[in-house]
Amino acid sequence: MSLPNPSPNPNTPTAETVLSVNHYTDQLFAFSITRPPSFRFRSGEFIMIGLQGEKKPLLRAYSIASPSWDEKLDFYSIKVPDGPLTSRLQNIENGDEIMLGRKPVGTLVLDALLPGKRLFMLATGTGIAPFASLIRDPDVYESFEQVILVHTCREVAELTYGFDLVAAAKDDPLVGELATEKLQHIASATREDYALQGRITTLIETGALFENIAGGLFDPATDRIMICGSIAMTKDLKTLAEAHGFKEGANSNPADFVIEKSFVG
Repeated sequence: MSLPNPSPNPNTPTAETVLSVNHYTDQLFAFSITRPPSFRFRSGEFIMIGLQGEKKPLLRAYSIASPSWDEKLDFYSIKVPDGPLTSRLQNIENGDEIMLGRKPVGTLVLDALLPGKRLFMLATGTGIAPFASLIRDPDVYESFEQVILVHTCREVAELTYGFDLVAAAKDDPLVGELATEKLQHIASATREDYALQGRITTLIETGALFENIAGGLFDPATDRIMICGSIAMTKDLKTLAEAHGFKEGANSNPADFVIEKSFVG
């Protein structure tokens, strides 16, 4: 009598195929992989991905940069020359194998926020990745009258990914009309001359961020904030948000602002 095949371990990563790779700078690249038919996630969540190591998969948390309805999974990554994973990941090519975790999680989701009128998405560097997912989700535009994506990088070339994202969202058959009407993109650089210069915290404190935004300064009664970036950036923005009267939310307790604590980049 033959024994039944054991069920796959629900915690074992699946092996997915690289569909495309786009190198933006010598430090930043984006890539897409196949999506398992049974894989479900909420726009804005992250997942463990990586490469097979000598003994076991080497995995790191990455925000999913495609919306929950997309048939593929997009990611945006830094390149770290001596990083255990990214030193290898930056060399992937079409057809290569990527390990994908099974349990997406995260706080940068609509469920963690109370209803509001304006949604601010504040990002530095590759922290824009979860917002790449959210700005192509129709639920975002149904929930808010204005969606403001703020992206700050050190160098101007590092802002390109954000401009590509917004252009794609406004050209998207599903959300294009809504994105064109409601999505506003504000980009700034910190180490090069640019139309808007300065850290996000500085732009908020001086009021420069709000000069071209309808509705003016932050108002916790109507505004909601999502934050993703480096540890220092998220810490500073949390302090600033709380000073403006915003309360931090979570999946179990929705409030005025949320931070992706797992992300560092």
